[in-house]
Amino acid sequence: MTDRPRAPVSAGLRRDLEILELLARPEHASGGLGVSRIAELLGREKSQVSRALKALESEGMADRDPESLEYRLGWRLYALAARTAEARLTHLAAPYLRRLVAALNETTHLCVLRGSGVLTLLSVSPTHAFRGLGWEGVTVPVPMTSAGRVLLSDWAPDTLRAWMASWLKESPMPGHPRQRPPDIDYLLREIAMIRKRGFAAVDEEFEPGLVGVSAPIRDFRGGIIAAINVSAPKGRLGGHLDEAGRRTLAVARELSAKLGYHPETRPH
Repeated sequence: MTDRPRAPVSAGLRRDLEILELLARPEHASGGLGVSRIAELLGREKSQVSRALKALESEGMADRDPESLEYRLGWRLYALAARTAEARLTHLAAPYLRRLVAALNETTHLCVLRGSGVLTLLSVSPTHAFRGLGWEGVTVPVPMTSAGRVLLSDWAPDTLRAWMASWLKESPMPGHPRQRPPDIDYLLREIAMIRKRGFAAVDEEFEPGLVGVSAPIRDFRGGIIAAINVSAPKGRLGGHLDEAGRRTLAVARELSAKLGYHPETRPH
């Protein structure tokens, strides 16, 4: 069986890809490169490289530092990569969420941090009559949710304090008394508990009558990239939140292992 012939790539596209691959090298990714250095490394004319970089910058594929005038990979490449990674994560997570639904008979969610909120990428519901609200694509406040606290749980205390101060300035205060954001010291205590037992639990802090648990999903580098959440009415789940948390943590660990995570790679 012969390999399928590769489609021809235009010379211009090939040259642009060479520039992007050069900027993506570990030794260049953080500091960036100037036009002259790129031309030297690629063995091309400076004017040709300059034109290519300006075109890449206009499309968000490259970014030029206004002070050093050096180029780095652009925001659009990172945005595309993030969406691709989330699509793969959603695909891989689906059977794990279904297994957790079968074990707990409650709605489960796959959540990620998006700006100052928690975004639900995927929800799986049981077959019984009550269903959780359709959260897919909806962003909710971070501090009052178990998923949000999990997603912040590997941040340093100083970073958390600064983030929380900024969040309180930008976010509207919810109307219900039990939906008011916790103070930073309370949040730090909750995060310390998450680190100790491995999962988070909230009791009517996000919505009256609703409880939930969440556990972190880590990638091959050990960082938290998402959370698995279980939410349900307090009358059904409130009496065994700890059990639900332990089950959610076990499933999240299996999914993390699928993504290449090993405990020794966890950042300290």
